[in-house]
Amino acid sequence: MSDALVLDRIQTSLTRLRLPRMGEILENVMQTAQKGGKSYLTFLNELLEEEVSCREQRRIETSLKLSGLPFIKSIDEFDFAFQPKLDRQKVMSLFDLTFIRQKGNVIFLGPPGVGKTHLAVSLAVKACQAGLSIYFTTMEDLIGKLKRDHKAERKGRGRGYNKSALVIVDEVGYTPIDREECNLFFRFIANRYEKASTIITSNKAFSDWTELFHDPVIVTAFLDRLLHHSVVINMRGNSYRLRGKLGKEGVEMSLS
Repeated sequence: MSDALVLDRIQTSLTRLRLPRMGEILENVMQTAQKGGKSYLTFLNELLEEEVSCREQRRIETSLKLSGLPFIKSIDEFDFAFQPKLDRQKVMSLFDLTFIRQKGNVIFLGPPGVGKTHLAVSLAVKACQAGLSIYFTTMEDLIGKLKRDHKAERKGRGRGYNKSALVIVDEVGYTPIDREECNLFFRFIANRYEKASTIITSNKAFSDWTELFHDPVIVTAFLDRLLHHSVVINMRGNSYRLRGKLGKEGVEMSLS
């Protein structure tokens, strides 16, 4: 049997086995191995490494598309120089993802535009790259989902916001919620307590959450679960969105 025929059969087998990347690079890797006098094991290892790498990249790309993230950014793109009061070491320590392994939470507090969502998204991207399931939602959208599922008596079974290893709830406190919605959100946090991790971004200081959630008793119970095993990052500084529009000095913003 000629080499060309053998190669053709191997390509067919790789297609049937759903190993497309190995089929794409087979000839090039084979020629390189022959010229370099590489062993059969080295040749096979290089093929398998390429296939595994390709599949992992596809998994990450698919997971990010399905996650609901509003954009894709890494921590390398965050401008710490623009937020000099931010504890960089504390932020960077989160990226070893220990808080997820420990089923802990992260809360970013600060006025609009200081980079809360960027940091939350960066952590989500890092978690996805580490093979963890992620889900992003705004508070407004989450409340809508919780209400629909509650009425349909689905209670979030199998939903991304209940099953993901990391859920990001963005913009907590930007829009008012009623008592029913408050109870649903409390149940959501309670269901994830010590089972999975949640990242929350909010423009409200904790002292303002009683007004947000109406009932001091619920707020106390809510914060008790949310803050246990949590890292709180308070952010004060200039707005990225207003950079260049407010003059060279900018306007520092902080929570009231």
